[in-house]
Amino acid sequence: MAAANRLPRPRPTPLALALALGLPLGLALACAAAAAQPPAAPRTAEAPERRSSLDDQQAVAVTIYNDDLALVKEQRKVGLDAGGIRLALRDVSAKMRPETAQLRSVSDPGSCDVLEQDFDFDLLTPAKLLEKYVGRSVRVVRQHPTTGAETTETAQVLAANAGVVLKIGDRIETGVPGRIVFDAVPPNLRDRPTLVTELKCRRGGAQTMELSYLTGGLSWKADYVAELNADDSALELNGWVTLTNRSGTAYPQARLQLVAGDVNRVREPSRAQLAAAGARMAPAPSAKPMSEESLFEYHLYTLNRPTTLADNQTKQVALLGATAVPVTKELLVNGSAHYYSSGVGEIGQKLKAGVYVGFDNRESARLGVPLPKGVVRVYKRDGAGNAQFVGEDRIDHTPRNEKVRLHLGDAFDVTADKKQTDFKRRERALNAGYTFESAYELVLRNAKKEAVTVTVREPVPGDWTMLEQNHPHEKVAAGTAQWRIKVPAGGSSTLQYRVLVRY
Repeated sequence: MAAANRLPRPRPTPLALALALGLPLGLALACAAAAAQPPAAPRTAEAPERRSSLDDQQAVAVTIYNDDLALVKEQRKVGLDAGGIRLALRDVSAKMRPETAQLRSVSDPGSCDVLEQDFDFDLLTPAKLLEKYVGRSVRVVRQHPTTGAETTETAQVLAANAGVVLKIGDRIETGVPGRIVFDAVPPNLRDRPTLVTELKCRRGGAQTMELSYLTGGLSWKADYVAELNADDSALELNGWVTLTNRSGTAYPQARLQLVAGDVNRVREPSRAQLAAAGARMAPAPSAKPMSEESLFEYHLYTLNRPTTLADNQTKQVALLGATAVPVTKELLVNGSAHYYSSGVGEIGQKLKAGVYVGFDNRESARLGVPLPKGVVRVYKRDGAGNAQFVGEDRIDHTPRNEKVRLHLGDAFDVTADKKQTDFKRRERALNAGYTFESAYELVLRNAKKEAVTVTVREPVPGDWTMLEQNHPHEKVAAGTAQWRIKVPAGGSSTLQYRVLVRY
């Protein structure tokens, strides 16, 4: 009777059971939490995966913009099965913008629908492999230090963040006590950047698939090399395109196009815009190294032969070449606006004259091509015939029929001493602001063996009137007075002027 009335014993909780087994409190809590999780739902069978590498690539076109942006368009021939299939496109750019990716069949349009796509850029490394095995079992192989005999134990990976934490039997170990053997590589851990698309195809067989996407990691810039002739009256100009590929993959035998211009990237491009931008491959080669055409409000340059862009590589290709381009050289002394409203006395001694060269980007000057922004490096041959570097400057995008002006440095033999010789503040008139009258003297010295012409440019503020001057000036802008003064060889010339300034 007493046995019949006996109540059933309550089952121990997972935490109590873990503590009874002598596990540490932290591990006991972890075991209890794992036991409390509901059983995982059975996984549905995934569609079979078909892998495609660069060996399947039939054509690739790359259009590179100025601001670390490129459009990649490639075609691969792959075998597909009817029904559901996962197509893993390996060796895509590691810096792909996956929201811009578009995959379609060009050999059988409309035969396959894209249901999902995953961009797997988490690449296979020992650290990543351990992270993916947190909560799973691995085998630890140890070698005896004296006998060399190996023993194998099963361990559970508890953590792999700032180090490795393993549970081996009833103990916890940190670090890597031996070789760790994994059963397999997780499906979402790839050895190469991979775009995985889930397709539903109406027909099976080999098809040519076209993939387009925007990516970072590809950039280009223009570099120019100019050589002046003996009397600085003409130059020879060669342009190069410097390409840099840090996208994580190679583009073998690619049709290369470059866009020069400042493209707005605030709004993300739609798939329709992406398709329109990459609707065709590069045109057939022509005789020139690179052909040029207008594209919207930009300029498009096309390399007229395939080229390979290897990963982590910088490459240069010829852009243009021109000879006997007429050049003008200018020695310029620039002033400042601050001393026209106060008394300053000495303004400067041995001021350097800047050296500028300019040329017209016109067909009549043997050029006349849109010049992408870049650096122009200028050389000149010395008496022994060796080319010496004489300066460089950066130019912006320069269309046809515009002038290019380069600041190459400061003259060694041409200097200027400048001082203010008079300053007066006039009485304020009715309903008028301040009025100042000031006078200046500028002594230009030339230590060269030939005469030079120096341009003096003064930014005069306010409403100004030239009262006196010993050389005629030119008003080149509303607030700018300019003189062109000849300075004899080994001699000097003096500019004196008086100006009235109203504010």
